Amino acid sequence: MLQKTRPQLKSPLILQSPTRAAAVVEHLRQALLDGKFKDGSRINEVALSNQLGVSRTPLRAALQMLTGEGLLYHQPNKGFTVRAFSISDIVSAFEMRALAEGLAVRLATERGLSEELKAKIERSLSDGDAILRGRSGSKAQRAGYARVNKIFHSSLLAAAGATLLDDVVRICQQVPQVAAHNVMAFDFADILERHRAHHDIYTAVITREAAEAEERMRQHILWVKKSMVRQFARRARASASDT
Repeated sequence: MLQKTRPQLKSPLILQSPTRAAAVVEHLRQALLDGKFKDGSRINEVALSNQLGVSRTPLRAALQMLTGEGLLYHQPNKGFTVRAFSISDIVSAFEMRALAEGLAVRLATERGLSEELKAKIERSLSDGDAILRGRSGSKAQRAGYARVNKIFHSSLLAAAGATLLDDVVRICQQVPQVAAHNVMAFDFADILERHRAHHDIYTAVITREAAEAEERMRQHILWVKKSMVRQFARRARASASDT
């Protein structure tokens, strides 16, 4: 079942996308991250299919993909259920990720970036600048930023060349709200601050300031954690006011 914000799930994005299945995935991912489905609630596939104006085939494919990302549970003959995460689990995962990625960026700085990774990171920064130049706050803008955010973080992690750190970050990402490709809320001021932090981190990396790069990455991820907690608090207040 959906919360009272149910009508907001309707979007022309699905019809405008070159691949309907991809648009359905992105649309539902954002709705789940924004709390538009109640934790623990079962997904009514028929109602959701009608509401979004898509057939059951792309919808089911999207739900299966989101199950793989950890946002949903699936049980045979029972369907899909919204997975619940406690705020404590999410905060702990962010803090672990901050330590792991901080160390990763220190190692990447000390070892130096390959030309390939340097080009990839610089492209993510310039693409982010272009995406955020418009202030629409649209679903497409949010999805675009999520894409470059993932590229930036994954490239620095790859540059560290540390398998154990890869494993730690992968464990953290079992809490989907913590994954770099998921943006909890598209608050424009927050997103601009995050992207400025990316530029500052990269500057520290290419100038070989390893300790500064490590600290900036840790503070960046912890700042995102605080932003997420504020979003949860706003959501809780809105839910309380509706009851």
